[in-house]
Amino acid sequence: MFKRVIASALLFGMAATAPPAYAANCAMRDVVVDRLQSQYSEALTAGGLQKAQRTTTMVEVWSSQDSGTFTVIVTNPQGVSCVVAAGTDWFQREAVATLSDTPS
Repeated sequence: MFKRVIASALLFGMAATAPPAYAANCAMRDVVVDRLQSQYSEALTAGGLQKAQRTTTMVEVWSSQDSGTFTVIVTNPQGVSCVVAAGTDWFQREAVATLSDTPS
């Protein structure tokens, strides 16, 4: 029984003192954007609004054609942005032109 009490206390202590996992990936939007531009040479590629249950957030894709990296961030109405995805080998599909005057 004593081992269980010690193990539970250690486990609870580690969980209580650990910072939230999202804290390392979130900051004010201007800080996140500055880092994406200066350290990764990424530029805003696409974005849009996402309607959640109680609030609307902005979703943005930042990418670099030179390095092939990309980052997806979500920004809440308070201006806090969180990185939700990042990776390499970014590609962008070019829009296909359609001719509306030609018969199918």
